[in-house]
Amino acid sequence: MNLKIVSLFFLLSIVKGFSQERFVVYFNNNKFELNPSEQGKLDKWISDNKTSKIVSITGSTDEIGSLGYNDTLSQKRVNFIYSKVIGKLKIREDFKTISLGEKGATSDNNAENRKAVIHYLLEKDLHLEEEILGIKKEIKEEQPKPEIVYPEKLVFENPNGTKSEFKLDRAFMKKVGEAKPGEKLKIENLNFIINTFAVVNESRGKMYELLLVLQKNPQMKIEIHGHLCCMPVDRTDLSTQRAKAIYNFLIQNEIDKSRLSYKGFGSTQPIYPLPEKDEKERAANRRVEILILEN
Repeated sequence: MNLKIVSLFFLLSIVKGFSQERFVVYFNNNKFELNPSEQGKLDKWISDNKTSKIVSITGSTDEIGSLGYNDTLSQKRVNFIYSKVIGKLKIREDFKTISLGEKGATSDNNAENRKAVIHYLLEKDLHLEEEILGIKKEIKEEQPKPEIVYPEKLVFENPNGTKSEFKLDRAFMKKVGEAKPGEKLKIENLNFIINTFAVVNESRGKMYELLLVLQKNPQMKIEIHGHLCCMPVDRTDLSTQRAKAIYNFLIQNEIDKSRLSYKGFGSTQPIYPLPEKDEKERAANRRVEILILEN
C-alpha cells in the first residue's frame, strides 16, 4: 500500500467527518518508536478494536529542531504506527498517512505535540462509512440511446438478377434495436422454399431488416434460432441449416462473426403442440427467432 502525504486542509476536513473517533499515542523527544507504556496502550487499543476500521494516521512533532528534520521524524512516527496495525485491523483501501511535522503542534505543552493519531470508525458506524467520511457516491445516469431512424423501403438485387423493392417493417426494426439482453423475437414472414434452407425472394427483405439493425447497433450480439413444424424429428437438421443461412447472409454482409451465433431446435420448442391442427399453427411453429445476447 502506498503511503500518501496530504495537506492539512484535507486532514481537518476528514477529522470533522469522523465524529472524533480517534486514538492518540505519544512519543519521547526525538523518538519515532513508542516507549513501553505507550506501546502497551497501543496494543490494548488494537485488541479492543478488532472490528473497527482505520481511515488514516497522522503524525506530528514539537517545534524543536529544523523544519525538514521534524517533517522526517513525523513521517517516521506515522510509519511506525502503521507497521503495528497493518494485518491486525481493517484499513480502508484509500488509507492515508499524514505527516504534519511541527505544523501539527497545537499545544503549548511540547510533550503533547509529539504524537500520532489513528482516525477510525467503530463497527456500529461502518454501514454509514461513506456518509461519515463525506464521500459522495458517483451516480452515473444511464444515457438514453439516440433514436435511430430506419429507411422506409429498400431496393436490392435478387440472385436471378432481378431487382425487388421491399417495404421495411420499421416498427420491428425499432423493437429489435431497443431489445434487452435475454429477449427473444420472432422474424415474422421469413419463409423458406419447402424442405430447403433457401429463403424465398419475397422474404429476402426480412434478412435486410436484421442486417440494418445490426449495422446501426454495432454493440449488439445475437443468436439465431431455427424451428420446424410438423415433424417430431429433424432428421436432416433443417432447422440448423435455416438458422445458419441467416448467419451466413449477415457474415457475407460484413457483420463480424463475434457478434453472431446460431442453433437449430427442430420441433422441440413448438408454440403449438404437435401434430398441429391447421396451417396457422404450423406456420407459427415453423419460424426463425433471434435471441438478444448483448445490446
